[in-house]
Amino acid sequence: MTAPVVAPPVLDQIADGVHAYVQPDGGWCLNNAGLIVGDGVTVLVDTAATEHRTRLLREAVEGVAPGGPDFVVNTHFHGDHTFGNGQFVPRATIVAHEGTRSDSAEAGLALRGLWPGVEWGETPLTLPTLTFSEGMTLHAGGLTVELLNVGPAHTAADVVAWVPERSVLFTGDVAWSGVTPYVLMGSLSGSLRALRRLRKLGARTVVPGHGPVGGPEVLDRTEAYLRRLGRLAEEGIRDGLTVLEAAERADLGEFGALLDGERLVGNLHRAYAEAQGLAPGARIDVHASFLEMVRFHGGLPACHA
Repeated sequence: MTAPVVAPPVLDQIADGVHAYVQPDGGWCLNNAGLIVGDGVTVLVDTAATEHRTRLLREAVEGVAPGGPDFVVNTHFHGDHTFGNGQFVPRATIVAHEGTRSDSAEAGLALRGLWPGVEWGETPLTLPTLTFSEGMTLHAGGLTVELLNVGPAHTAADVVAWVPERSVLFTGDVAWSGVTPYVLMGSLSGSLRALRRLRKLGARTVVPGHGPVGGPEVLDRTEAYLRRLGRLAEEGIRDGLTVLEAAERADLGEFGALLDGERLVGNLHRAYAEAQGLAPGARIDVHASFLEMVRFHGGLPACHA
């Protein structure tokens, strides 16, 4: 079988001094990144999953900011957003929420084991050296990069990057565009709270963690999916269904065409657990959920990183 053709990543200027690095098609491990270029200071928001893809990101960044970024922000601990950190040090300081640093240290490079066929290359575990709890502001010349702690949402610790002077919001994986959201390691209720908070910022341009750049509708669509997820979980619990049974019965309606629909299984695991009293962001059996996702999908989901 011929492998599907994946379009090359693109670095687009979306506002003066602000760029979005988009990796189509936004599926597993094909995340977006952001670049804020001010007077003498450059901030990169997230990296990439593999050595090769991070080299492409670095080349694109250096085409705009010779020498590379001064700061690299990790919005959360997942490897597609952090495995490339090592290619930007020692010049860049890696910045993240303190929970992201501890989660990264614990998870290590385990993500690589889920897709042994991917050519990961050299991705040394490179942890953040500058952390914060509630928030932090980076100054890139005349631009402000506000790092806001909005988790638990996609994970137990999620940060977004808000550039108020340009009305641009980099959401990390709190919001998704054309791709199924994923809250297994975070929180359904927490994600909804985070999206309400983000909407109040009034962003004109929203760069999601995966999928095409858009406007406030990216937040709206993510919320709509999560509310449908909540209803499916309520119905499944009411009818005594297992998570897998609820996923197999589910009618996702307009969300059925979203990329990576098998994430429904992991999402339902989190929604079931929260409905039964598990605290937002509390630990859940990720490995067992992933195996059920594989079963639901009929095989290992594609990862084109």
